[in-house]
Amino acid sequence: MIETRTLRVCETFTSIQGESSYAGYPCFFIRLSGCNLSCSYCDTEYARTEGEDLEIGELIKRATSSGIKLVEITGGEPLLQSNCIGLVTALLDSGFRVLVETNGSQDITPLDPRAIAIMDIKTPGSGMSDKMDFKNLYRLRSQDEIKFVITSKEDFLWSMEIINRYSLSERKVLLSPAYQRVEPAELAAWMIEEKTGARLNLQLHKIIFGDRRGV
Repeated sequence: MIETRTLRVCETFTSIQGESSYAGYPCFFIRLSGCNLSCSYCDTEYARTEGEDLEIGELIKRATSSGIKLVEITGGEPLLQSNCIGLVTALLDSGFRVLVETNGSQDITPLDPRAIAIMDIKTPGSGMSDKMDFKNLYRLRSQDEIKFVITSKEDFLWSMEIINRYSLSERKVLLSPAYQRVEPAELAAWMIEEKTGARLNLQLHKIIFGDRRGV
């Protein structure tokens, strides 16, 4: 049964959702271990190696105990673990709304169609833009969201080109200033000048709690 399957889990915690169109809502987080990328601005390096093996049933129990119906599965890169798909479905079947934050390098097709993928397309400033599976941009469902982390004006212009090339302007597109590398006001000014339909995406949890883990 699904509930007996295990995943390598870095941490679970309850906080305020800091990003995406769900920013500001209380959320239960399941951070899975392991990542196939090494972004220049990574703020969860510890998730690459730390973790314990937990059964899906235990994770459902923790989510239920939180009393919160919004769950985000993140990483690392959660889709590296095949049992992540079973976890997503089990959470959805248990009545949770499920966000899956993925780095854009893994095929999102196996995800339960009820889940919400938040796909982080890596910009050149991340050092990982060549690792993207751009076919994922054709696999997006109507509820999914796309995020670009911007480290420079060059990253911003590259992101605008990708948005135009893949006709993403009608989708939920988020532009996030890389922490301590681009000022929010600077990115906002570029967005206004470009007249983009994308949404400014600040890391609300860092504004509230500071740059520390488990929040």
